[in-house]
Amino acid sequence: MKKVSNFSVLLGLSLLATATGVNAQVQIQSSTVPVTQSSLPLTELPLTEVKLNDSDTIRAINTELNRPKEVAQNVTSVSQLSDVKPTDWAFTALQSLVERYGCIAGYPDRTFRGKQATSRYEFAAGLNACLDKINEIISAGLADKVSKEDLATLQKLQEEFAAELATLRGRVDALDAKVEKLEAQQFSTTTKLSGLAFFNLTGATSGNNVKREGSPSPATNPNITLSGLVWLNLTTSFTGKDALVTQLAVGNGNSPANNYVSNGFFNTAGTPYTDQTSNTANIFVLRELSYQFPIFGTASLVVGPRVNFYKYFDGNRFIYPWNTTFNSINSTLLSDAKRGAGAVFLTPLSKQFDFKIGFLAESNEFSSAAATAAANPSKGLFGGNNALTAELGFKPSDAFKLRLIYSRTNLTSDGGFVGGSGSSPSSPSLNGVAGFAGGLTNGQSDVFVANFDWLVTKGFGLFGRYGYGSTNLNKLAGGSAGSVSTQTFQAGLAFPDLFKEGAQAMVSFAMPYKFTDNNNLLVSGKGDGGTQYDLEFSYIYPLTKNISLVPSFYTIFSPNNFSSNPNIYVGNLQAVFSF
Repeated sequence: MKKVSNFSVLLGLSLLATATGVNAQVQIQSSTVPVTQSSLPLTELPLTEVKLNDSDTIRAINTELNRPKEVAQNVTSVSQLSDVKPTDWAFTALQSLVERYGCIAGYPDRTFRGKQATSRYEFAAGLNACLDKINEIISAGLADKVSKEDLATLQKLQEEFAAELATLRGRVDALDAKVEKLEAQQFSTTTKLSGLAFFNLTGATSGNNVKREGSPSPATNPNITLSGLVWLNLTTSFTGKDALVTQLAVGNGNSPANNYVSNGFFNTAGTPYTDQTSNTANIFVLRELSYQFPIFGTASLVVGPRVNFYKYFDGNRFIYPWNTTFNSINSTLLSDAKRGAGAVFLTPLSKQFDFKIGFLAESNEFSSAAATAAANPSKGLFGGNNALTAELGFKPSDAFKLRLIYSRTNLTSDGGFVGGSGSSPSSPSLNGVAGFAGGLTNGQSDVFVANFDWLVTKGFGLFGRYGYGSTNLNKLAGGSAGSVSTQTFQAGLAFPDLFKEGAQAMVSFAMPYKFTDNNNLLVSGKGDGGTQYDLEFSYIYPLTKNISLVPSFYTIFSPNNFSSNPNIYVGNLQAVFSF
C-alpha cells in the first residue's frame, strides 16, 4: 500500500505530528473484532481449528457491544503519554492537538508510538477522527476555538485524501449495515449453535457363524445399513469466561457389528462410535447439560446433571469420535459413567503438568434404570453406577502428552447380575457380565490407565494406552464372591495431513479386555479362554472446511474371546458435516 509522503503543503508541525501519530488511533478504531473461544477441553469434538465465520462474527460483535471497551485511552494532557518527551520534535504539536482539539488518543498502555509507519488509509482514518472532533466543536457553538490556519490545512488534507476518506466512510456504512442485519437475524446474544451430522454406511461379515454367550444360536451375517446421527451444541456464555453446554442428539443407528456380540456387549466390538442412537430411534434426547466456570484464578469447575466423561479424561489427539470404534475411543476399563451427574475440577499445576478430578454418577440418554441412576431416588448420586476419577497430565512439549489415570468405580447389580445389559455397553471397569448362584448385589473396581500421544514429526505420530482393572464382587447374601482382574491395551500410528492439510490416517491395534483371574464368575465375556484383538484402519479426508469423508475398516480376531470363532470384518463409510 502506498505510504504517506512528506507534504510540503502541510504548514505547521501539528499536522506533521498528526501524520506521524495517526497509526496509534487508527489501530484502535479499525481493529478487527476478537473472537472469544470457549475454554472447554475438546477431546471429543475439539480437534478442529477455530476459524471466523458468520456465527463467530455475531458472537464477537455481541461481545464487543456488551462488554466494557478496552480501547484507546483518551488523554487530556500530552504528559499522559509515557513515550512522548518534551525534547521530542513533535511534542509541541501533540500538545496542541491534545489540549485544543482532543483528537489524539493513546494505546491502552498510555503510549503513543508515533514512530510507527502508517499507510494512506490509516492516515485518512486518523484525519477523519480529527474532522469529527472539530465538527463536534463547531456544532457546539465553539467555532472560535478552531483557528483559520488549522481549518485551511484541514481543507487541503481533505482534498488530498478525498478518495481515501470516501472509501473509509463507505466501509463504515457497509459495516453498520452488516451489524444491523446480524443483530436482526442473530440466534442469540449469548448462545452459539454448532453441530455435527454423520451419515453412516456400514456392513459386517464373517466367514462362518460366530459363537456368542447368552444367545441361543450363533450369529449370522447381517445386512448393510445406512443410518444417521446428529449432535447439536448450544454453548452459552454469560461472562465470556464461562460456558453452559446443552447438547441434543438424535439418530437411528444400530451397527451390523452388534449382530455378533455376546449378551451385554452391545455397541462394543467393531461398532463405529457414531453409528449409534439413543434408546428410541429418531427422537431427540439430552446428551449433555453442564456448566463450566473459572475458579481460583487459573482453575475451572464443571458441574451438571449430565457431564460428558470423554471431554475431560483419557483424551488423545489422534483419536476422534468419527474415525474409531467404541473399543478404542478411550480405555475400555475406565468408567460406566460416560455421561454422569456430578462435577469435574481442572487446574494447571505448572507449564508441564495439569490435574483433573471428578465424580460422576451415571446419567446418560439411555432409559434403563441403571443408566439414569443419578436421577432415580432409589439410587441417586451414590447408590448406582458412579466413578471417582483423577488424571495427572505431563506435557514436556507440544509434541508429547502423557496421562496417568486412576478411577474408583461402583457397579450396581441388575437382577442379581453385575455388568452390561442388552441396551447399553457392558460395565467398562468389569468388561463382562458377572453372575453368582445366589445373586450379586454390587461390585467395586480399581482401574489404572496410562495413555500417551506423541507427534514424532509433522506428519507422523504414535499413541497408546494400557489399562488394568480389578473388580471385587459382592453377594446378595453378604460377603465377597471374589474378584475379576482385566487388562487392556491399544497401540497406534497416526499420519496427520496425509495427502491433504487437515486429513489424517490412523492405524490402531487393541486388546479390548483380557481376564487374568476368576473368569469363572463371568456368565458373558470369557468365551472359551481366547483373546479378542481389534485392528482398525481409518482415513479422515476433508472435502471442504465443513464436510469430510471417513472410510474405515475393522477386523476383529477371536471375537467374544472365542479362539474358535472366525474373524469379523466391518466396513464403514461416513460423511461428516460440521457447522
